[in-house]
Amino acid sequence: MQGISDAMSLLSGKWKFHILGTLMEGDTLGFMDLLREIEGIGTKMLSKELQDLEMNNLVTRTVMNTKPITVKYSITEYGKTLSPLIDELAKWGIDYRKSVRERG
Repeated sequence: MQGISDAMSLLSGKWKFHILGTLMEGDTLGFMDLLREIEGIGTKMLSKELQDLEMNNLVTRTVMNTKPITVKYSITEYGKTLSPLIDELAKWGIDYRKSVRERG
């Protein structure tokens, strides 16, 4: 069960899966793009979560030589290995929502 504990400590919280999924769909996105795409997240939380994901080699941060400076985020090759897990989690969530509606 150590593997589950490691994965949960790395991916815990409300936003990490959402950020990773958004980057998987959008390839490379700027900070403001992510802020627009991820409904409900604030700038401080997005910044913190991106730092965590970058520190754990799941997201890459690239500073572009533009004026004003532009920062782009993309998912790493290692981060892409989470794609099947995120896809299955999304499918499970859709199925669960349907089952709740059918019961209610």
